[in-house]
Amino acid sequence: MKDITIDIDEWRLNCRAAGIVIHNNKVLVHHNTKDTYYALVGGRVKLGEPSSDTVVREFKEELGKDIEIIGYISTIENFFELKGKKYHEIIFIHQVEFIDDDDKKIETTIKNIEGNKEKNIQYEWINLDEIDNSPIRPAEIKIILKKRTFPIHTINNDIENIHSLTKYIMIIQ
Repeated sequence: MKDITIDIDEWRLNCRAAGIVIHNNKVLVHHNTKDTYYALVGGRVKLGEPSSDTVVREFKEELGKDIEIIGYISTIENFFELKGKKYHEIIFIHQVEFIDDDDKKIETTIKNIEGNKEKNIQYEWINLDEIDNSPIRPAEIKIILKKRTFPIHTINNDIENIHSLTKYIMIIQ
């Protein structure tokens, strides 16, 4: 199955799913040690794959951990620019929990198990009391984690001229 990613001119439409696991007032986040920011654990949704299945698959592939979906948290429309490409990303965020009781006790950094392919990726715990000072992307995640009222649909717009998006939406229709 292919990832749901579509390139149209200078835009990329991307469909992503992520999971939020919280233990002892800390949230588990994805961190590429070459970057200065964090993101939620997850990945691209594959065509024909429910977003909840994406989250379960990504946790298994990246951390080697089995999880269960325990709730739906949010949908974020995320607009940003990366390496000269404008993104319109739709993120489905699920609340998850580790299945194994020993995994529920982990509070240390977890290394990515995918080998050389993802050797700079690790998973760290961020204290929710310090979430405002954490460089999490999209920034809307901070608001969602603080509100703790689910589900939420929100838009994160890091692109100044979003009005030009309208003509691309018309092309798709």
